[in-house]
Amino acid sequence: MKNVVVTGADGFIGSHLTEALLNEGCSVTALAQYNSFNNWGWLEGIHHPDLNIITGDVRDPDFCRTLVEGADTVFHLAALIAIPYSYIAPDSYVDTNVKGTLNICQAARSAGVERLLVTSTSEVYGTARYVPIDENHPKQPQSPYSATKIGADAIALSFHNAFNLNVTVVRPFNTYGPRQSARAIIPSIITQIASGIREIKVGDLSPTRDFNYVEDTCRGFIAIAKCGNAAGEEINIATQREVSMEKTLKTIASLMGADVKWVTDPERLRPSGSEVFRLLGSNEKIRQLTGWVPQVSLEEGLKRTINWILKDDNLRNYKPNIYNR
Repeated sequence: MKNVVVTGADGFIGSHLTEALLNEGCSVTALAQYNSFNNWGWLEGIHHPDLNIITGDVRDPDFCRTLVEGADTVFHLAALIAIPYSYIAPDSYVDTNVKGTLNICQAARSAGVERLLVTSTSEVYGTARYVPIDENHPKQPQSPYSATKIGADAIALSFHNAFNLNVTVVRPFNTYGPRQSARAIIPSIITQIASGIREIKVGDLSPTRDFNYVEDTCRGFIAIAKCGNAAGEEINIATQREVSMEKTLKTIASLMGADVKWVTDPERLRPSGSEVFRLLGSNEKIRQLTGWVPQVSLEEGLKRTINWILKDDNLRNYKPNIYNR
């Protein structure tokens, strides 16, 4: 990897991956979504001689062709990811997640890109039928968001099968850490507690998740990109450990020394058929292919995330009194 493109680089995982690739010695073209404010999201404040930040939109095929010219490796992370908003605006998810991935695949094929990694999500599996969930687990579209990601994954793999494009579908389980938006439960709880709120609004606390600290997720991406046997594969990045939402939130409260109680907010509950009640991923495949194993425990990762959010410059970016879809 010398000349690398990262789409969605202005987002949570994308900004961390961009920094990790720069540390690997890559020259990185980082895509931030075009906006009239010329704001680069979490890329703001990241300066490096080998970083080139451009703005644009993966929904435009002509732009995508220009974006990937000269790249040997493309990490495609750009997506709409908030599940609640996908109930309201599913068309937007089809345009960005499915058509955007198609545009990137066509552009990569046209430009002769050597390696394309397309980012999936553990949500494509739905509630576990068996655990740990391996890459052969059935796909279950339990939200418009997950349906579009299933479609995007299929588009990407079709380009490998039909056109021999060197594509890998990378499937991180629940990534958390600094810079994550409050649409996710961990930063939502931390920011509410940090703001002095003592009745913490939550959704259903019974589901379990397999939480990846963001540095481990980025190491997984890079390990897969360096792997010579990953073309045409779907690969989980998972800790192979599960924890309930309730236990996670109690751990956060303990780490923050907060005496709080949980209040169920109906607005935060998914429709009954859409809630994913259990996610526990298998990491056997990524371990066999790359040797990757998670390095950051949940408690250590939560401590790092709490410490980052508690900094004044970071906390002021959140709106804990408003439910972030």
